[in-house]
Amino acid sequence: MRRLVLAALPLLALAACTTATPRNAVRAVVFFNEDSAALDENAQELLTQIAEQAKERPTAVVRVRGFAAPDAGSPRYNRDLAELRARHVADHLASAGVERARIRLEPRGAVPFEMYPIESRRVEIIIAQ
Repeated sequence: MRRLVLAALPLLALAACTTATPRNAVRAVVFFNEDSAALDENAQELLTQIAEQAKERPTAVVRVRGFAAPDAGSPRYNRDLAELRARHVADHLASAGVERARIRLEPRGAVPFEMYPIESRRVEIIIAQ
């Protein structure tokens, strides 16, 4: 698996994940502030780098999975927030040159806290054949 080296930021943390993905897949995660779907400048820069990797694999599918924390709002609100986060990421990837037909939105809605609450406020991007 190819990994991106990312830096933690004060308002919007970005990190590489090590969970299982298809062989030779590229995986990255954008973490969001609570109750936010905003992409700051650093997140946009990361997504531009991810878009370049996606363009190097013209037949790969780009999966964009949005999540929201279950501690804020109703289940519907969390589904909508997870979808909005995923859409913002997908829109940025498309504006950076990734064909929309290759991008698959997979909003997941609220998920239980894992180790830390911020893990539930994320969008995963997976580029795989």
